[in-house]
Amino acid sequence: MMYFGHIAGILRDPKKEWGMLREERYTTKTIFLTQISILAAIPAISMFIGVTQFGWSVAGENPVRLAASSAVSSAIMFYFAMWAAIAFIASAIFWMQKTYGGSSTLDACLMLTTVTATPLFLSGLSLLWPALWFNVLIGMVAMADAVYLLYSGTSRIMDIDEDRAFLFASSILTVALCTLVGMLAVSVIAWDMISLVYIPS
Repeated sequence: MMYFGHIAGILRDPKKEWGMLREERYTTKTIFLTQISILAAIPAISMFIGVTQFGWSVAGENPVRLAASSAVSSAIMFYFAMWAAIAFIASAIFWMQKTYGGSSTLDACLMLTTVTATPLFLSGLSLLWPALWFNVLIGMVAMADAVYLLYSGTSRIMDIDEDRAFLFASSILTVALCTLVGMLAVSVIAWDMISLVYIPS
């Protein structure tokens, strides 16, 4: 199943694994249906369990949990929002690549996006315990790893020289950060529109 067998290697020795991944051919359909569908479920399911079973607290107050009916709606929206984010970033990479001398397929752009985002997907496990400081800490570590993967993989997957790859990766990072901010903004709006049912402890 694509690079699931490469995950340990991509986290331990990304340059070597990027070379191996480049030789493997995967279609956009395969990546979405067999990889992103599984990876995106990690944070969505973790969030559902965390907010319904443990809840969260602000400034040391008693934790507040979400009713399962409300949590399901939020988790589903979160799940498909991650699909949309990955698709948007991959499309942006495909659109921008000619500026930097790239000529890769959309499939390759999607693979670069998905593999780069893997640490962020895996960090979703931290949502099992929805403590803000803990989630932020794990998220920052995952973001740092994702940035390293992006800068180490852009040249190899997009087949461009290191200098232009650095600039290209910086542009991709900008798009990704803007997408993340957009997701957060949409999430806040969506939560205001949904009648969430809270269960105080």
